[in-house]
Amino acid sequence: MIIVRIKFGYLLFLAFLAVAFFYSLGSAGAQEGGVVVFSKLIEGPVPADDPWSALWNQSQAVEFPLSGQVHWEPRLLLPTVTSVKARSLHNGADLAILLEYPDPEQDSTDAAAIEFPTGEEKAHFAHGQPMLQVEGGPVNIWFWKGDQTQDLNAKGFGTLTAQAQQDVRGKGVWKDGMWRVAFSRKLQTGDQKDVQITAGEFKQIAFAIWEGSKGEQGSRKSVSSWWYFRAEPPPDHSIWVYTLIAVAGAVVFEIVLVRRVRKKVKV
Repeated sequence: MIIVRIKFGYLLFLAFLAVAFFYSLGSAGAQEGGVVVFSKLIEGPVPADDPWSALWNQSQAVEFPLSGQVHWEPRLLLPTVTSVKARSLHNGADLAILLEYPDPEQDSTDAAAIEFPTGEEKAHFAHGQPMLQVEGGPVNIWFWKGDQTQDLNAKGFGTLTAQAQQDVRGKGVWKDGMWRVAFSRKLQTGDQKDVQITAGEFKQIAFAIWEGSKGEQGSRKSVSSWWYFRAEPPPDHSIWVYTLIAVAGAVVFEIVLVRRVRKKVKV
C-alpha cells in the first residue's frame, strides 16, 4: 500500500509539472492575444513582395481598432476604416509586417503607415507630437502609397522628414475590396534613425490608414493608439532540461524511499 501511494504521488508530481508547463504557454499566448503583433520565426525568405502569399497564414492576425485623427487640423471626425489587421514573419534577419483592411474602392492615393518610437522619451503615437503629459519623442514611420515606400522620422507634426538611408520596402495589392500591404526590412539596420528590433524584446507600434477616395491625406486619417510588437526569439529548450532534471530527481527520490520502506518491512 505504501509503494502504491509513493507511485501515485510520483505520477501526481509529473502531472503537476506538465500542467504548469502548458499553463505557462497558455498564459503567454493570452497576454499577447489582441494587444501584440507577434512576429513568427520561420525558415527561408519572408514574403516581402507578395501580400497575398500563403506563407502569411503561419502568423496569427491581430485586429486593432482605429479612430479618426481629431486632435489637429485638418481632422477626420469619423474613421472611414474602423480597424486594421496586422501579422508578421521574420527569419532572424529579415522582417515583414502585413496590414490588411477593407476598402471598397481602390484609389491611387490610398496609403498606410506603421510607426515605432525610437528614443528613450515617451512619444505620442501621432508623429511623436507632445500631448498632455507626454513631452514627445522621435518616431520611425514606414509609409506606403501606391508604388512608393518611405522610411521617415518625426518628432511632432510638421517635422516629418525622409531618411537619407531608405531601408524599408513596401508593396500593396488590392483584391475583392481588401487591401493587403506588406512592409519589409532588416531586423537590425545599423541606422540610428531606425527602430532596431531584437527578437524577444517588446516594441510599441501604431498604425495609420488613408482612404484616398474620401480625400484623406496628411493628418486626415484613421489612426490607432500604441500597441505592442514582438519578434519571436529562437526556441529555448532549457525548459526540457529542467523538466528532465525534475523527473530524474523524482525517480531517484522514489527509488531511495522504496528501498527504505522495504528494509523496514523486512525488519
